[in-house]
Amino acid sequence: MRVGPGEVTTYADLARAAGIPGGQRAVGRMMATNPWPGIVPCHRVVRSDGTLGGYAHGGHIKEAMLESEGVHVRRGKISGFGGVRHSWGRPRRPSTRR
Repeated sequence: MRVGPGEVTTYADLARAAGIPGGQRAVGRMMATNPWPGIVPCHRVVRSDGTLGGYAHGGHIKEAMLESEGVHVRRGKISGFGGVRHSWGRPRRPSTRR
């Protein structure tokens, strides 16, 4: 499974893609204890409502990393979430970014 730069996925989408429906909390725990953030880009995993969720190195770092990849964040939420959300089989909604 790959979520590239400029994309995000949700804890629930990642759990579903891994064959663990309803396993978003387990995914969250794995992301929180990820020892290889440079290899496993856990900063690209967000909550289903488009808010950032947690990050071991701080929310401001997660936001800066996403912004550096072209994902825009406003008030702790992904701007144009439907257009950057990678969800393995679900069609993307058009972005409403401005």
